[in-house]
Amino acid sequence: MTRPIILTVDDDPEVLRSIARDLRNQYGENYRVLRADSGAAALEALDELTRKSEPVALILSDQRMPGMDGVTFLEKSSAVAPKARRVMLTAYADTQAAIDAINLSQVDYYLLKPWDPPQEKLFPVLDDLLDAWQSSYRPGYGGVRVVGSRWSQPTHAVKDFLARNQIPYTYLDAELHEEATEAMEGIDDCASRFPLVLLSDGERLVGPTLAEVAARVGLGSRATQNFYDLAIVGGGPAGLAAAVYGASEGLKTVLVEREAPGGQAGTSSRIENYLGFPVGLSGGDLARRAVTQARRFGVEILTPAEAVSLEIDGPYKRIRLNDGSEFSCHALMLSMGISWNLLPAECADRFAGRGVYYGAAMTEAIYCKGETIYVVGAGNSAGQAAMFFKDYAARVVLVVRGNSLAAKMSHYLVERIEATPNIEVATNCEIVRCQGNDHLEGIILRNRKTGEEWEAPTSYVFVFIGAAPQTAWLGNQLVRDQHGFVLTGPDLKADEHLRGWPLERAPYLLEASIPGIFAAGDVRHESVKRVASAVGEGSVAVHFVHRHLATL
Repeated sequence: MTRPIILTVDDDPEVLRSIARDLRNQYGENYRVLRADSGAAALEALDELTRKSEPVALILSDQRMPGMDGVTFLEKSSAVAPKARRVMLTAYADTQAAIDAINLSQVDYYLLKPWDPPQEKLFPVLDDLLDAWQSSYRPGYGGVRVVGSRWSQPTHAVKDFLARNQIPYTYLDAELHEEATEAMEGIDDCASRFPLVLLSDGERLVGPTLAEVAARVGLGSRATQNFYDLAIVGGGPAGLAAAVYGASEGLKTVLVEREAPGGQAGTSSRIENYLGFPVGLSGGDLARRAVTQARRFGVEILTPAEAVSLEIDGPYKRIRLNDGSEFSCHALMLSMGISWNLLPAECADRFAGRGVYYGAAMTEAIYCKGETIYVVGAGNSAGQAAMFFKDYAARVVLVVRGNSLAAKMSHYLVERIEATPNIEVATNCEIVRCQGNDHLEGIILRNRKTGEEWEAPTSYVFVFIGAAPQTAWLGNQLVRDQHGFVLTGPDLKADEHLRGWPLERAPYLLEASIPGIFAAGDVRHESVKRVASAVGEGSVAVHFVHRHLATL
């Protein structure tokens, strides 16, 4: 197997030898370490590696180089090796250049010279970046292969499920890859039963459900225990934080997630205002890190698994899943988050997964090359999606119902969008109709002020509008507001909401109207819709879980 490349660039021969030596000592067994003494030489090397289809995992570049500085080189390198992680090495006086590199070149990290000892100041950062690169690396052979059609909704669902659950796979388009045609041999009417999933042991799954795929690739969807100290329904940032803190403090913990850990935040192409990550991180990266932490502490993660009913038996809570299995717990955390509302346009439902996508749907980005695509929404998720797709599509149109982006979108993101030439913002605008044959081929837009309508050809619409809490399965047992969000703590009124409350104490902060049931993150009434807030609530709630358990 070809070892991925680590490329280091510096015009100082002594520094270049030194860092190459450290890199080979640490990573030489699994990576090839290459050197270049200038930005121009490094770009030539990257061109040659690209021609040979050799994967580049990491690029480290000095900032102060004659002819082409580090910011310029790293910006150019992103066009040649877009998937490589990029790091700038800089002196303390060059920190402004590092900030420029983050903003202009979208580097993943910057490190100050000197990096001694590398065990403390270099390797931990590079370990994390290489782990992130490996999680999305597709070597092109072995493992899981998915055969399907670009416009098949079930194919999209399987690809998205595997990607969000960090399962490496190779996609073979039935119209483009000869290998796909060979794989379909002997299967009657395979095209109408897409996708075809080929497993490493040779087994073929024709038109499988997500549960069937999950079972074959090693994901568990059925609880191994009958009883847990803490059960968490919803694997977004709040649920993952609760799982990590609960399990690390000795609670037997299970987490139930119906799609993939990370929740709605896991579909975000980039979260740039999360504390401690100056270059930002993708929702997928955040989810991967959190899942690794949770499993390290022994959290049992069930996915895809959906809670469908809740029964209360004194201090015990019994949860039934969609496969009919059940388990009980002392404490229950509700962190189901919210889901995107459906696009309120005529015929939009016909093209779901075939041109109309909810969330960033990053698996479709490669097909947007040279296209005009539409992103619907005015919040941060829509803005980040527009910034992500602008590197693939020729033109990105952000469709906004209001007068401007400023009301719902962070200021830094508004500035980025306004400064990006191939992103347009269509304010006071909405999509009223989707049209096409076997996939989306165009949309009808309307100006909400003038009523004017016009047709626009496109094959891609990504939707980030509104949101609804996933609380219907709770029935009428918990007090919720008129929109279905769970009321907790001080929002519960004694004379109105707590007439059946069985304890002398009042509900804890984040505790719902039944003792031992807590809510955190977007599913909670009047929560702050931010990733950091959800993480904070999930971790804080575990403190009150302990207090509740102490009274049993």
